[in-house]
Amino acid sequence: MDELEFMRGRVYGADHDDPGPRAGRSYAELAGGPLDGLLLDVTGSEETGPGEGVRLRTEIGRYGAGGRSVYVPRQPGGKVYDWWGDVP
Repeated sequence: MDELEFMRGRVYGADHDDPGPRAGRSYAELAGGPLDGLLLDVTGSEETGPGEGVRLRTEIGRYGAGGRSVYVPRQPGGKVYDWWGDVP
């Protein structure tokens, strides 16, 4: 199993021992970029709205440790967030 296959279906920020989605939660898929294929827990974000997107910490992006990858919803309220780019 390669790294990309290993990451698919895992939830961003979840415990390594229990990385899968949980019942009763809402998830969006991250598309493109270093977090491609991970799921993002968006439960409750319908009320607050993601605005211009989310900045997610990652060590595998352009800026390494401490960097963030920015993902924006493909459409309002959508379940796919597209990679916009990496920021320090």
